[in-house]
Amino acid sequence: MGLPGLSRAGLWLSRAMSRCVLEPRPAGKRWLVAGLGNPGLPGTRHSVGMAVLGQLARRLGVAESWERDRRCAADLAQASLGDAQLVLLRPRRLMNLNGHSVAQAVVTGATVSLGQVELFGLTAEEVYLVHDELDKPLGKVALKLGGSARGHNGVRSCMSCLNSNAMPRLQVGIGRPTHRDAVQAYVLGRFSPAEQELLPPVLERAVDLLLGHIHQRSRESSSGP
Repeated sequence: MGLPGLSRAGLWLSRAMSRCVLEPRPAGKRWLVAGLGNPGLPGTRHSVGMAVLGQLARRLGVAESWERDRRCAADLAQASLGDAQLVLLRPRRLMNLNGHSVAQAVVTGATVSLGQVELFGLTAEEVYLVHDELDKPLGKVALKLGGSARGHNGVRSCMSCLNSNAMPRLQVGIGRPTHRDAVQAYVLGRFSPAEQELLPPVLERAVDLLLGHIHQRSRESSSGP
């Protein structure tokens, strides 16, 4: 008569091996790219991070592949960049709670298209945040590696939920209003017609900068120390 503990261990191993056969993990480095913003408010300055994700999805050919993941409260799409795998995430929670969607995807995994996307084990450095930046003029994009939230509630939420400030952040400048009291109305307002004309090349530059950085880091990761 076999030992119960060994029987259970054998059963677990058998199931685990079956999952490995049925759901192979794609080769290559994995990255999560989250566009921060307020769902249901497209075209507003505070949701420009989501606009960048939309342009990124078009560039990668997955613009029609967004799927809702209720566990993460987010829309997700999966794409390839060379040997690397990218999971794009647009939270369905308000900006101040965006971090819950990002952390949920990292901790519990995410469902995209054909099945489970395993994101377990991602470090904060492998999670990119794309967001608006008041202290940069419209048209300016920059990549910031770590650091403080600088008053951005969506970034602060992500830092709190991931317990880290090490996430690379793609900042998209939206400019700052003259009066401090007007900031809330300004960020929640829509881009003016003149600003909307400037947006397409800004989104393209943001995507170029993001993909270039991810591609370089993926190559460095695959080449080893």
